[in-house]
Amino acid sequence: MIYLDDNIADFNLEAAMPLLSEQRREQLLKFKHELGRKTCAMAYLLLRQGLRQEYNITEPPIFAYNEHGKPHIVGHDDIHFNMSHCRAGVVCALSDAPIGVDIESIREYNDSLARYTMNEEEMLAINAAERPEVAFTRLWTMKEAVVKCKGSGIVNNLKDVLTGVTGILTTVNERRGYVFSVCSSVQLSALFHSTN
Repeated sequence: MIYLDDNIADFNLEAAMPLLSEQRREQLLKFKHELGRKTCAMAYLLLRQGLRQEYNITEPPIFAYNEHGKPHIVGHDDIHFNMSHCRAGVVCALSDAPIGVDIESIREYNDSLARYTMNEEEMLAINAAERPEVAFTRLWTMKEAVVKCKGSGIVNNLKDVLTGVTGILTTVNERRGYVFSVCSSVQLSALFHSTN
């Protein structure tokens, strides 16, 4: 299941603090700015919502991490999840199979970054797009979702990440200014839940 919240401005961080685990509060306090703290808390609360609705788990989840930093829930190794946030929104995905998610704000197109991370076919698609910044962000989130799904950490060659990969769902919300992608081996099309 995919849970999204893009109403960051109205989020009450103070009211959310008691709902966070001690571990998550410590992580939240590492962010210097309120936006980072809000989105960190929001991602955790989306996870709690998903755990409650999908698995009837009500206790605050505690995380452990693999050697590449991918989190899993202590005591619930059969539940796979991933979270991501940016200045425009927060997303959390849960599944019975490995899953990865990435959300990014749509920003000004950077050709040198695109050439460093995209292969020739992807560059052609970006350059042919009416809005190259949206096309780039879409491909970027797809690559990030794949890497996060695999749990392998950052890869050296981002150009080949999407080669032969299926099972990616991408949503573009130009009005709200973000793109997110989810990668999993399960069918994703009917799994989207928005808090708005």
